[in-house]
Amino acid sequence: MSRPRGGAAAGVAAALCVLLLPSAATAAPRADDAPGGAARSYRPAEGSVPVTGAESSVDGPELERAKIYSDTIAPGQKKYYRVRLDDTSHAYVSTVLAPPPGSKSAILDGIQVTLTSPDGTTCGSSPAAYFGGETARTIASYASRRIKDSTTPCQEAGDYLYTVAWAGTKAGGGAKWPIELTYMAEPGLKPGADQPSAPTGWSSKAPSPSGGSPQKVSGGTGFNDAAAVEGGAWRDDIRPGESRFYRVPVAWGQQLFLRAQLANATSDASFFTVNGLRLSLYNTARGPVADKSTGYTGAPTGVDLGTAPAAYANRFEVGTGGAAAMRFQGWYYVQVTLDPKVPSSVPMTLNVGVEGATQQGPPYDGDAEAAGFGLGSSVPGSGPNSTMRAIGFAGIGLGTVLVLGLGAWQLVSRRRRPAGGHAEGNAVYSR
Repeated sequence: MSRPRGGAAAGVAAALCVLLLPSAATAAPRADDAPGGAARSYRPAEGSVPVTGAESSVDGPELERAKIYSDTIAPGQKKYYRVRLDDTSHAYVSTVLAPPPGSKSAILDGIQVTLTSPDGTTCGSSPAAYFGGETARTIASYASRRIKDSTTPCQEAGDYLYTVAWAGTKAGGGAKWPIELTYMAEPGLKPGADQPSAPTGWSSKAPSPSGGSPQKVSGGTGFNDAAAVEGGAWRDDIRPGESRFYRVPVAWGQQLFLRAQLANATSDASFFTVNGLRLSLYNTARGPVADKSTGYTGAPTGVDLGTAPAAYANRFEVGTGGAAAMRFQGWYYVQVTLDPKVPSSVPMTLNVGVEGATQQGPPYDGDAEAAGFGLGSSVPGSGPNSTMRAIGFAGIGLGTVLVLGLGAWQLVSRRRRPAGGHAEGNAVYSR
C-alpha cells in the first residue's frame, strides 16, 4: 500500500505562513470603531507620555525630543513646559488640540503656542489655531526656532519655555480637552554649506484628476493613525462632525494638490452649512499649511488646494503657513472635516496629485530622516509607519518562510526516499 510521506516539513511551512498572514492583514486596522455610526474620537499616539503643564513658568515639566506627550487644557488656561534646545538644530514644538466629537466652541476659540527664552525673548510663535466654527474639531500648530540665522534670537543651547494658551472665549466652560505635544529637532546644515535657493518657475495650477475607479481607504482619526495614500483617487465615507486624516509622502521639489469631493446627501432633510466641507493640510512637524472650506446643501460639492514645491528655502518666506510651511521632505497630513449639521454620513472622494521631479535635498549636518524629517520616517510615537514596516517585514518573512519551507520539504523527501522509491509529481512514494 503506497502512502505519501514528507508532509511534515510542508505542514510546518504552511502553518508558519498561516501565522504570518493574519499579522500582515491586520497590521493596519480600520479605525471605524465608534458605536452606532458616531463620529470617532482622536486616537492618541501609542506609548505617549502623560504630562501635566504647570501654571508657573518655573515649574514646567521638560519635553524631550522624539517623544509624544499627552495632557489636557481647559478654556482660559495657559500651560508652561520646558524644552532643551541645542545650538545646531532647528526646533519645532507642536500641540494638537483634539476636542471630543460634538464639542461646542466659538468661531475664534483655539490655542496659541509660543517658544521663548528664559528671559522672555520670543524665539518663535505661530498665529492662533482656531476651530473656525461653532463645533470644535482637531486643530494643531507649532512654534519654531531657526538656527544659525542672524535675524532670529535664541541661538544658544539651554532650557527654553514652551507655552500653550487657550485663545478666544471660555465657551467650553470647565471642560478639559486632550492635547498632544511633540518636540522635533531638524539638523542644521553642514558648516560652510550654502543656503539652498527657493524653487522658481513652478505652477499653482492643479493637474487633471487621474482616471479610473477610486481606491477604497479608511481615513484615520488624527496624525497617529492617518491612512497612507499616494497620487490618485481615494474613496471613503465621512460622518457628521467627523475629521478623517490621511498622509501623503512629498519629496524635495514636489508639489501636493488635493481635492475633497462630497457626493449628494442621502437624507431627505433640508439643510445648509457654511463650512460643510473643510480641507486642511499640515506639514511633517504638524504645522498648518493651508485650510479651505465650502458650504454644503446636500448637492455634490468639493474644495481643493495646492502647495508650493517642498523646499528648504521656503522657511525664509514671510509667515508660517502657505509656502513657508512647505519646508520639509516627508509626510504631509490631510484632514477632511464634515459639519455636524449634516444629517447623515456622506460618500467622499479624495483626489491626490503629487507633481514635480524629486530634487536633491539640503546638505544636512546630521540624520534628518532619523529625526523624523524624511520619507521613511514619521513623528515619533505615531503608528502608521511602524505599521507599514510591520507589513513589509511580514511580507519578507512570509517569502523567506515559503522558500525555507519548500527547501525543507525537498530535503526531507530526499532523506526519506528509500532505495527503489520513485517520485510521481510532487509526492514521494515508497513500496
